[in-house]
Amino acid sequence: MLVMVKFCHAIFSFYFSSLREGIGKEEMKKNNIQNSELPYDKFLSLGPCALTEAELIAIILRTGTKDCPALVLAQKILSLAKGREPGLNSIHHLSLEELMEIPGIGHVKAVKIKCLAELAVRMAKEKALQTLRFDKPVTVADYYMEKLRHQEKEVILLLLLDNKLNLIEEYMISLGTVRASLLSTRDIFIEALKCRACHLMLLHNHPSGDPQPSRQDILITQKIKEAGELMDIPLMDHIIIGDGCFISLKEKALL
Repeated sequence: MLVMVKFCHAIFSFYFSSLREGIGKEEMKKNNIQNSELPYDKFLSLGPCALTEAELIAIILRTGTKDCPALVLAQKILSLAKGREPGLNSIHHLSLEELMEIPGIGHVKAVKIKCLAELAVRMAKEKALQTLRFDKPVTVADYYMEKLRHQEKEVILLLLLDNKLNLIEEYMISLGTVRASLLSTRDIFIEALKCRACHLMLLHNHPSGDPQPSRQDILITQKIKEAGELMDIPLMDHIIIGDGCFISLKEKALL
């Protein structure tokens, strides 16, 4: 009889212990889900403007892990700056591999974050298109700003325009450092003649964020300007893009 009582006691102890453990796990799971859904509920009740950047990213991530809710993952992403100020703009400079170094960020979530950054670039470009005029340097800089400001290397774009200053073609003619050996005057005018362009324009970025032209920038610009005058295809401007700022060599009387 005593053995039976001890056996029943052991069974009930095991049952209630398992029950408590199960309730604990369910409670933890519930809390994790609630934490990940808080930004979503906030969005529904207050709208997107009321959300922080981390909360907006948390909604896109949708879920976190057992130990790290989506909101915490989002905060870790924003703090993962690559030699720049932490925040949304730092996402442009992070690779998939760097994002996936964060525990809880797999390939799918990393791709979502990079797509978010690309959407931001395209939305800014689409908005700037409404006011784009190639005889107004500020509108050209606005249009290409998001495309160029986040590049890790110098990118040189050649814009070929017709006689009404409409864009015919856009070419990336160099990737790297602006040097005469990389920026061929001959190649520029071959492309201009192919498209029967009447005007041309150059843009390039400075990855440092400072758009001040170097001596080499000015020399190359003068060389292309002189060639354009001989070919009757004038160089309208050379615009240098920095981090949220720009310089027009025409406006600076350097063209």
